[in-house]
Amino acid sequence: MRYFTLDEFDSPDSPGSGEMMDQDFLSMLDEARDCAGIPFIVNSGFRTVAYNQDLKKRGYPVAKNSSHLLGLAADIHVEDSRARYIILEALSEVGFNRIGIGSNFIHVDLDVNKSQHRIWTY
Repeated sequence: MRYFTLDEFDSPDSPGSGEMMDQDFLSMLDEARDCAGIPFIVNSGFRTVAYNQDLKKRGYPVAKNSSHLLGLAADIHVEDSRARYIILEALSEVGFNRIGIGSNFIHVDLDVNKSQHRIWTY
C-alpha cells in the first residue's frame, strides 16, 4: 500500500488486527486515496466482535453483521463537504458501490454478500 499502514485498521482492543483486512479492499481503498489526492484518515477498520458490541452499547449505528468484522470495511473521517465530495467521487471511480454517509465520516465496504449499488445515510 502506498498511503496506509495496516495498524491504521487495527481494532482498538486488538493491536495487530489490521492484518485481518481483506487485501482486495485495501488495494481499492489505496487506489481511491490516490485518485482523491487528499488524505484518508481511517476512523475504523477491522473490528473484533467485542469492540463492535461495545460500539453498539455506546449508541453508535453498527450492524450485528458489520462488514468491519470481516475486514471488508472502513470508516473514513471527513472534515467538510468538499472533502466528502472528493472522497465519494474517488471511491465510486475505483468501483466501490456500498457507501454510507455520516456527518463526519464515510463508510465504505466491499461485502459482496450484501446488497450492491447502495448509498445510505446515518
